[in-house]
Amino acid sequence: MLTCDLHVHTNFSKDGESSVEEILRQAEAVGLDVIAITDHDCVDGAKKALAFKTSVLVIPGIEVSTKQGHLLVLGTTELIPAGLDVRETVQIARRMGAIVILPHPYHVWRHGVARRVRAAMNIVDAVEAFNSRYIVGSANRKAGRIADRLEKPCVGGSDAHNARFVGYGRTFVEAEPEIPAIFEAIRRGQVSCGGRKTPLRTYTRQSLNNTWRKLKRLTRRLRFR
Repeated sequence: MLTCDLHVHTNFSKDGESSVEEILRQAEAVGLDVIAITDHDCVDGAKKALAFKTSVLVIPGIEVSTKQGHLLVLGTTELIPAGLDVRETVQIARRMGAIVILPHPYHVWRHGVARRVRAAMNIVDAVEAFNSRYIVGSANRKAGRIADRLEKPCVGGSDAHNARFVGYGRTFVEAEPEIPAIFEAIRRGQVSCGGRKTPLRTYTRQSLNNTWRKLKRLTRRLRFR
């Protein structure tokens, strides 16, 4: 049984706070077997992680900002353009041979695709039914409930933006420690998930900082029009 965190950000994400080295060292410290580096619309962190000497198996990935919300694509070091329709993004990922996961599908203010596209769960390989960045957990429970009804595998991830929280969300996979075997096990539903909540004060601080950065970017764009 492999213990994995399939949703982690480094400081190659605009809102990430920790270096690739800090993320991987924490993954080792908390006993993870596998970690997926999934920076926002960027694969540079994943590429750097692959070159780093570590006992943890690194799955390169990307969290793509589609037209309808966020989508996790695991198993690629190729950049997928942001802003495309989610269905087109899934098709591109399939051609890459990647696995597609719907992250935080029902989280309010978290770019949840399933809140905008009713059939979103039908077009992905798995659903993130445990995301450690939550307030009351209802969105996680709803994702798990609907995924079960649709017979979609459920996975977990910390969605960590700081190394301290790597491993707070976990996926347990019955597979050999090889990426193809892990992907096949996920597709077959040979997985379970769980974890613990990112402290609310940290989640709130990170969310406010992210909102402030977006406002500053918008202000700069308006100023130079």
